[in-house]
Amino acid sequence: MSNILLTVEDVRQLASECLLRNGCDEANAAAVADIITRAETDGCHSHGLMRLAGYVAALKSGKVDGTARPKIRNLAPAIIQVNGGGGFAPLALEQSRSHLVEAARSNGLAALALVNIHHFGALWCEVEPVVEAGLCAMACTSYKPAVLPAGGHEALYGTNPVAFGWPRPTAFPVIFDQASAVMARGEVMLAAREGHELPAGTGVDADGNPTTDPNKVLKGALLAFGGYKGASIAMMVELLAGGLIGESFSFEAAERDNGDGGPPQGGEFMFAIDPAMFGDADGWSDHSEKLFEKIEAQDGARLPGERRRRNREHSVANGVEISQTVMEQIKGL
Repeated sequence: MSNILLTVEDVRQLASECLLRNGCDEANAAAVADIITRAETDGCHSHGLMRLAGYVAALKSGKVDGTARPKIRNLAPAIIQVNGGGGFAPLALEQSRSHLVEAARSNGLAALALVNIHHFGALWCEVEPVVEAGLCAMACTSYKPAVLPAGGHEALYGTNPVAFGWPRPTAFPVIFDQASAVMARGEVMLAAREGHELPAGTGVDADGNPTTDPNKVLKGALLAFGGYKGASIAMMVELLAGGLIGESFSFEAAERDNGDGGPPQGGEFMFAIDPAMFGDADGWSDHSEKLFEKIEAQDGARLPGERRRRNREHSVANGVEISQTVMEQIKGL
C-alpha cells in the first residue's frame, strides 16, 4: 500500500477528532493529539497515530477517564505530586509543567511525581519543554512486563524508557529517549505490522527461545540492552516511577489491567535541575558546548536528538507520510 501525505496540522486534527469521537473532552484530546503529532513530526511513527487504537480502546472499555482533570499539590517546596484522576498522562504533564519549572528555579532542583495516570507517549516530548525553559531534565516511566530481568526467563520489567535533556541556549537541545530494552515495544509492534524481521538478540518467544519474529517477541519477551546493565536501569525505573512515588510496578499494573490494548494505570517520575544554581552560573553552557563540539568533530558521530531535529524540519516543510494501513484503522475508529 502507498503512504498518505499529511501536513503536521492534518495529523493533529485527525488525532484530536478521533479522540473527541471516542470519549475525550477538548482539553484531553488536544493534549494527547499534541504528543501524537510531535512523535509523527519527529519521525517516531511507533508513538504516533498508530497508538490511537490503544487510546481509543482504553476509552471505550472505561479504563481511562477522557474528561479527567489532574490535581496538583506540593508535598514539599521542591516536590510536586500530580494525581491524574485516571486520565491520560499528557494533560497532567501539560498542566503541572510550569509548577516543576518554577520549583526548580526557586530551589535549584525539583521533582514531579505523576500518579494515577495512563502513559502511552514518547518521553522526549515531555522533557523537551522543560529543557527549552533552560533546565536539565529527566523522566522515566514503567509499563507492563515485557523485559526479562538479568538471568531470568519470564518478563518482569516494562520497557521502562528514560529521557534526559540538556539545554543549549543557542542551539537545539540535546535530548535522548531510550528504552531499557534492546528495542522499544512500539518498534516491535511496528515491525509486526509491516512484516519486518527484528535484529538478532532483540527478544525471545513464549518458550524463551531466541527469535527475530516480532509477533513471537510480542507474545514472549524483550531482552534488556547490554544484558544486566540494561536490566539494572529497568529496575531503577521501576523503583523511581513505582516504589518511590507510591505507584505500581509493571507486574502490578498488569495484574489489574483489563487487557484492552491501551496503556495501564501507573506512574511517572520527572526531575528538573537549574544549571545556573550549581556554582557555574556564567560558564556552564559554554563549557558544555566544548563537549558537544568534540563529539561532532568525529566523523559519523552526532548528538542525541539531531535526527529528530532534521525530521521535524522536513515534516514542517514537506508534510508527514502516514501508512495507508494506519489511516484505514483510524477511519474505522
